[in-house]
Amino acid sequence: AWGTGIGTGLDSLTAHTVSYTPGVFFFFVKGCTFIYTPEGVVRLSDRHRRQVLGAVEELSGEALRTLAVAMQPGAAAAVEENLIFLGMVGMRDPARPEAARAVADFKEAGVKTVMITGDHVDTAFAIGRQLGIAKRPEQCMTGEALGLLSEEELADRIGDISVFARVSPAQKVRIVEGFQRRGEIVAMTGDGVNDAPSLKKADIGIAMGMSGTDVARQASDMILTDDNFATIRRAIEEGRGVYENIRKSVIFLLSSNLGEIMTMFVAVICGMASPLKSSHILWINLITDSLPALALGVDKNDGRSLMRQRPRKAQESLFARGGLLCTCFYGALIGTVSLTAFLMLPCALLRVNGMAVSPGNLAEVLGNGSVLAKAQTYAFTVLGMSQLFHAVGMRDTHRSVFRMNHLENKLMILACLVGFALQFAVTEVPFLIQAFGTSPLSGREWLRLAVLAAAPMFAHEVIAIGFLGKRRER
Repeated sequence: AWGTGIGTGLDSLTAHTVSYTPGVFFFFVKGCTFIYTPEGVVRLSDRHRRQVLGAVEELSGEALRTLAVAMQPGAAAAVEENLIFLGMVGMRDPARPEAARAVADFKEAGVKTVMITGDHVDTAFAIGRQLGIAKRPEQCMTGEALGLLSEEELADRIGDISVFARVSPAQKVRIVEGFQRRGEIVAMTGDGVNDAPSLKKADIGIAMGMSGTDVARQASDMILTDDNFATIRRAIEEGRGVYENIRKSVIFLLSSNLGEIMTMFVAVICGMASPLKSSHILWINLITDSLPALALGVDKNDGRSLMRQRPRKAQESLFARGGLLCTCFYGALIGTVSLTAFLMLPCALLRVNGMAVSPGNLAEVLGNGSVLAKAQTYAFTVLGMSQLFHAVGMRDTHRSVFRMNHLENKLMILACLVGFALQFAVTEVPFLIQAFGTSPLSGREWLRLAVLAAAPMFAHEVIAIGFLGKRRER
């Protein structure tokens, strides 16, 4: 291709890529004795060398990769001496349009993008500036400068460097180790055989599936099948979404079960009858620990919101960032409303008879079988429905349920409809009433219990409004 571009009649052609540092470039130019000019072939002078170097820097500054071409007419073999310098070729390998957007999204998500390349430092900086990776030349480092740094000096400076140019495979490993020494989680992309050591050393090695070598793919943890850098951004968003769904499901299940434990525990230590039967607990777990938890596990999260969050630490607990507080708060709230429902009827009877509301008097009133059955039905109903309301709010603890797109999670809609229907059936269908020892409820009773059971949703709205106000202040 080069021969066709230059013309015919050349006995020998020697081509060499332009170096990436001035010193190495001059090493190539020293192999040239002459230069081809419009006036013909003349001897290569220092002025010509300065012109050539200036052209290299100019092309590199425009994000072009440069290739120097020379010839040696009449030579029996290609020997890199006494060459005639013909000129240079500038080659552009433009970044994909979506790459700059991906880098910006990474920055917003707290993920630093570092470019490691074999290009001239000026070319690397120009490309890095276009992508938003680097803003100043000081953020670039060559392999030559990197080789002069000790491990401690590299660890101190590496946080300010975004572009590494003209580095060797061994230096790529040093770069990865330098970031790891700072406590960073490092993901490395590569496609060549010389990338294999750094891909292996990184916490997450990502090989190119289309252009990558077998060695690179075998050394990696993941394979990017479309060779598109922007796909990594979508993978991060998907990974954060999966983690968030797991976290929501676990917190929902633990807070719901904590509410059940508190309902039973408080009543027992106060010397009262149990608010729930064993069959009641099993039934509640059936309608709340199955479909609602699964619906949270496949929930569609707000990708923009997830990508604004800072990366979590590898050792971070599921209960970090308010998870433990959320579990305890909603567990205590569900337990409180369930106990309130359990004590509604006994307290009303005590007030009607002019008796003081005390643990002893409550225990005495609950000793009546019909009163206990009705009180347990109240607690059973509120406990089941409150957990269903809680599941809806757990889709996003910082957003109002009225601002959520509930059609994005049709499984949650189905889970709530099925749960409410089953909870209604257990107090209205005769054979279920007999099986679970419940009592039928009137319309007024259902309304009162539904309002009480919606307490987790009311609390969720108050928290969401407070969070929205804080976000506006920022």
